[in-house]
Amino acid sequence: MKRILSSLGAVIILLTAAMASAQAKDKPSQAFLKKAIEGNFAEVSMGDLAQKNGQSDDVKAYGKMLSADHAAANRKALDAAKGVGINPPTGANAKQNADYDKMSKMSGPGFDKMFATLMVADHQKDIAEYMKASKLKDPAGEYASGQIDTLRKHLDAAKALKVGK
Repeated sequence: MKRILSSLGAVIILLTAAMASAQAKDKPSQAFLKKAIEGNFAEVSMGDLAQKNGQSDDVKAYGKMLSADHAAANRKALDAAKGVGINPPTGANAKQNADYDKMSKMSGPGFDKMFATLMVADHQKDIAEYMKASKLKDPAGEYASGQIDTLRKHLDAAKALKVGK
């Protein structure tokens, strides 16, 4: 009886260790997807705001592209989140909401200039994070890999907006 209990205890310890290892492995994927989903929500909102508060047709067109592309990306990110077992966020994070609030009080050329600057910085940071996440061998890595070209397109277009001002 002692041998059975001892063996059972060893099996429980091994299973617990294996589960802890699997959870630790998922942490980078889960953290990346949480941040990506928040970012997509933020970009959709900023794109909508650019269409409303932007002065130039280029800023409004960029806003439309941003909203459409990030809404599509978020659908893919939400699917990937299911694949790594996280409850996805339902909106942007506090900093992103603060940026939105600040930008929502602006309009005209001041909005256009600040928007372009924000989009360049944001997409440079995003590309670096997505490149790192693309190395993950799971749904998060697949999602990240599939979005890099779109993020580069957004960065290039944001740089063109900035040059145009």
